[in-house]
Amino acid sequence: MPDRQLLHLVIGGELKDVAGTEFRDLSKVDLVGAYPNYDEAFRAWQAKAQATVDNALMRYFIIHAHKLLDPAADKRGG
Repeated sequence: MPDRQLLHLVIGGELKDVAGTEFRDLSKVDLVGAYPNYDEAFRAWQAKAQATVDNALMRYFIIHAHKLLDPAADKRGG
C-alpha cells in the first residue's frame, strides 16, 4: 500500500545535555509538524537540524507516531 498514511511527527528543542534526550524546557519544544510519511518528515527534520547546527544542544527528532497509534501494526507487517 504505497499511499497509506504513516503519521510521523517532527519535534525539537534544546537538550539539558548533549549526550541525552531530555529537553531543557518543555514549554519551548518546537513542534515542527505532522507528516504523512517518513520521507516528508525527514526533509522537515533535515531543514530544522541544518538551521540550528551552530547550537550543540539543539536537537530535532522524528517520532514514528503511526507505531504509537497502532503498535500491533509492526507484528502485522505494517
